[in-house]
Amino acid sequence: MNRHLTHLADGRELVYFDLNPRDHSAKDQRDLPPRPAPSELRHDPVLDEWVAVAGHRQTRTHLPPPEECPLCPGRPWSEIPSAYDVAVFENRFPSFSGPIGRCEVVCFTDDHDASFADLSDERAGLVMDAWVDRTRELSGLDGVEQVFCFENRGAEIGITLPHPHGQIYAYPYVTPRTQRMLTVARPGSLAAVVAEERAGERVVAANDHWTAFVPRAARYPFEVHLYPHRQAPDLPSLTPEERAAFGPLYTGVLRALDGLFGVRMPYVAAWHQAPVRWGREVAYVHMELFSIRRAPEKLKYLAGSESGMGAFVNDVRPEEAASMLRAASGKMGRQITD
Repeated sequence: MNRHLTHLADGRELVYFDLNPRDHSAKDQRDLPPRPAPSELRHDPVLDEWVAVAGHRQTRTHLPPPEECPLCPGRPWSEIPSAYDVAVFENRFPSFSGPIGRCEVVCFTDDHDASFADLSDERAGLVMDAWVDRTRELSGLDGVEQVFCFENRGAEIGITLPHPHGQIYAYPYVTPRTQRMLTVARPGSLAAVVAEERAGERVVAANDHWTAFVPRAARYPFEVHLYPHRQAPDLPSLTPEERAAFGPLYTGVLRALDGLFGVRMPYVAAWHQAPVRWGREVAYVHMELFSIRRAPEKLKYLAGSESGMGAFVNDVRPEEAASMLRAASGKMGRQITD
């Protein structure tokens, strides 16, 4: 991996990750406004939860035409001056900034029309290397309590830029879902869940280091969890072999997801890893991948029960979802289960 750190016109960091050396001497020549004021963090005493208030995000770029994409390199308005394999930069419109965290954008490729599913095994491995690098770096910042790597894909999910990219949030607190997960967990309990799922009928794909399965109590119509076979707290704790084995399995699952209905599926891909200073002895790093599409022309909307009460109702049996994903993999001519 070749890593190159530089800065954008307003002082934000930009890090290039490339498989082979590239020339990144091009500088950001834009006349940018000053960086926004730090976000405000407010406490909800009813739920004992934190909410970030970031009014400057109302002006963020929203679904520009392809020729004006700020994630394509080398254009006058581009966030990234030169061509790249993977690039990570501080978000210009962050949800968390200043003394209360940080937000970064991860560009998976400079090909505007590609997707993560299109990446070669080497390129997917490079994205993993970037996730590891950024998790390690952001975990060392003052005030950061949790690092969250994720991707939103599809207009149905609410993306603002279609260029293949994800994000990283460095939270100044431990998020509610992680806090609950690790409060419920006991030493060995998550490993026991993974062992049971690996032996069951809901396995979608597997290799020597990872298993992808639809969980027994899936909340979304098509939801796949990807776990390493060895319990590790976070991405930097994975071995080089485990990191390399993730990409081929994951891109296969993504292709199967896209093959279900013959369209690119909207999804959220969320890495769960241990907080910086709490719960690391019971945490088990894994990815949760889920789509809100439940049929070719139907979406699952989070309405009253889900949004109002957090009580999910799934319209698709998890066993059926796993079977459909395995069949989709077979139809595409490439088995993703060894």
